[in-house]
Amino acid sequence: MARKVLVGLSGGVDSTVTALLLQKAGYAVTGVYMKLHENEAYHRENFAKASRVADYLGIDVHFLDLSDTFREAVYDYFVEGYAAGITPNPCVVCNRRIKFGALVDFAHSLGIETVATGHYARREGEAIYMARDKSKDQSYFLAEVRREVIPRLLFPLGERYKSDVKRLAASIEPLRQIAEQKESSEICFVENDYTEILARHMPIDREGEVLNEAGEVVGSHRGYMHYTIGKRRGFTVRGAHEPHYVLSLDARNNRIVVGTRDRLAKRRFRIGRINLFTEAREFYALVKVRYRSEAVPGRIVIEGEEGIVELERDVFGLAQGQFAVFYEGERLLGGGEILGE
Repeated sequence: MARKVLVGLSGGVDSTVTALLLQKAGYAVTGVYMKLHENEAYHRENFAKASRVADYLGIDVHFLDLSDTFREAVYDYFVEGYAAGITPNPCVVCNRRIKFGALVDFAHSLGIETVATGHYARREGEAIYMARDKSKDQSYFLAEVRREVIPRLLFPLGERYKSDVKRLAASIEPLRQIAEQKESSEICFVENDYTEILARHMPIDREGEVLNEAGEVVGSHRGYMHYTIGKRRGFTVRGAHEPHYVLSLDARNNRIVVGTRDRLAKRRFRIGRINLFTEAREFYALVKVRYRSEAVPGRIVIEGEEGIVELERDVFGLAQGQFAVFYEGERLLGGGEILGE
């Protein structure tokens, strides 16, 4: 009997090719479309695409409404994070709670133990590794996935390059339109800019003071929620002769603190919300402090619910709320939420 697998179908090229490859490999594929947010037009369009894929493959596709869980676990976390002056990472949280949480539970309810998605990452045994296509690697976003779930996951695109995935879909007439469509945004519920989401829930355009590190008022800004650590535009600094960058946010007083780029450099910081795929509580690893940042060697020491990361060289733009993710070579070791210095 063919092994059963539940494939998350989004209506995009990556999930489409994932389902196609697994079926060709002999799996009994079932599809599922996840409704995560409240944009009904978005879901109608993409579920129709997922249904066309399912029809072509001759498989069933379920419509799974996870919007309530998503709102509580991901959307509210996103809005409340920016309101508090931190820089949240909703994709990391979504992967733990939704795509490899609620979706795995749904698969179990169908009697299916294996779940596959179109993520660019590799799974070998009980470990996750970077994808072959480093320009598309998404292992960073899997750092918070529950360890016990990993053996149940499949990532068929982990060994492939994006260009090959699009070429494969384009070679199949019924799938060509999907192969040629525009890539979806990184955050599924953000169409253009994150501030558009925040503006639905609170006033974000409130002029405030720009301070230097000495606490002196040196300019003005549009409202602290328009800024993240490392941003260098959109505020005024009187008398500045070189570029200034956002160093910190004061949400309570609607202030931002700015300074020159060298003041962004950090080597030591604390982490919480720790999730590791190793038993070690003191180890060396390559550390990424943002999805697109360069991995930097560092030492990690876990003490109770928190940990300390000490890097061998400076990183810039370290932001509270983002995740520090650890690697041994290409193997993902886990990560933790950046709490600050």
